[in-house]
Formats: sequence, C-alpha cells, structure tokens
Amino acid sequence: MVLFKDADWVNALQDELNQFERSQVWHLVPRPNDRKMIGTEWVFRNKLDEEGTVTRNKARLVVQKYSQEEGIDYDETFAPIVILEAIRLLIAFVAYMEFTLHQMDIKSVFLNGYLKEEVFIKQPPRFESKECPKHVYKLDKELYGLK
Repeated sequence: MVLFKDADWVNALQDELNQFERSQVWHLVPRPNDRKMIGTEWVFRNKLDEEGTVTRNKARLVVQKYSQEEGIDYDETFAPIVILEAIRLLIAFVAYMEFTLHQMDIKSVFLNGYLKEEVFIKQPPRFESKECPKHVYKLDKELYGLK
C-alpha cells in the first residue's frame, strides 16, 4: 500500500499507536488458543483547511466489523459512532438547564473504563512487534466504544 511508504502517513500511524501506549490501553500477551482474536484495520483521512488544502493526515486503528458473529457480538459497536439524536438531546438539555457547553477536538477518544471481559486484538497490520510476532494485544481499557 502506497500510504505505508509516505513519511507523513507513517507518522500518523505511529502517532495513533503511541497514543495507545501512553493511555495504557493494551499490552502484548502470548496468543491464547481458546479465544477468538478480533482483527484491526486502518482508516485514513485528510484534515483540510478552509481552502481545501491538506493540513495533516489522520490514521485511526479500528476493529474490523466483519470479525463479529451474529448472536454473539453482532449487536455490539466496535467503532466510534455518534447518534445525531443524542447530540440533539444533549444540546436541548444544556439549553433548558442554561448550562455552558464547550466543544473539544480530542486526538483519540478513550472511555477509560476497564473491560469486564477479556478482549484480544491482532497486532496492527505492518506494525507487528519484531520481538513478539505471534503475540496479540489484550485490551485493558475500553477502546473506541468497545464493550
């Protein structure tokens, strides 16, 4: 893939992985034989200014939806999703209560809640550990709405 050869995109990918490390979201463990591994994939976006000029590259590591099984984890959400009705409800409540509402642009959103289940994720494509290539990541915290 051409994106993996472009230094700006590689930096965006590395920034995303560094954020996971700083937030202590996961750690490498030997792959358990009795557990299903959830795959990951990269999502790429360009941030544009008002004139349409690319100002920076954004890369997000997300869980592959097609690795879910109907009846087991099919109805669970594995990516950040905002429901428009929820935003409307929030704004209406803020207006009713006369609260002040602030908007923030957060590089990576982490819920900081600890998981009740053990969740194992394959190492990100093209960023596999050279020391532990057969290991997987065990999530310690919720990641992008993963429950």
